[in-house]
Amino acid sequence: MMLDSTHNLPRGTICIEDLEIGMTRSLTKEITDRDIQLFAEVSTDRNPVHLDDAYAQDTIFEGRIAHGMLTAGLISAVIGEQLPGHGTVYLGQSLKFMAPVRPGDRVTAEVKVLAIDHAKRRVTLETWASVGKTVVLKGEALVLAPSRKFD
Repeated sequence: MMLDSTHNLPRGTICIEDLEIGMTRSLTKEITDRDIQLFAEVSTDRNPVHLDDAYAQDTIFEGRIAHGMLTAGLISAVIGEQLPGHGTVYLGQSLKFMAPVRPGDRVTAEVKVLAIDHAKRRVTLETWASVGKTVVLKGEALVLAPSRKFD
């Protein structure tokens, strides 16, 4: 397993045979102005609430916020890098955005195993992200987990 200096957490794969209900993994990342600008560039979502201080000040958020899908991308990183990890295939994800993420916020994205269907290699995961004690995003993911068995 490799260690990621940003998060200092192990990365790799947990095969479905080794998963257990209740297993959790997480990562924490500070959302920077550069992250928001790069996400706007890659996604082509240049909504001024993300990029323009003056515009964003007059919105319900009273300031700039990160793209919700940027925060959701951190959930994807936990799933793809840690739980289950490399070789995982995303099948679905529900998301509910609870609170804004602002430049400079430290977001913790977390994933927890809720159910395992060994016959279909499917794993249901509870997913959420928080800034401090505030949950900013929550949802559920369905993934196809890697296996040591080759059917």
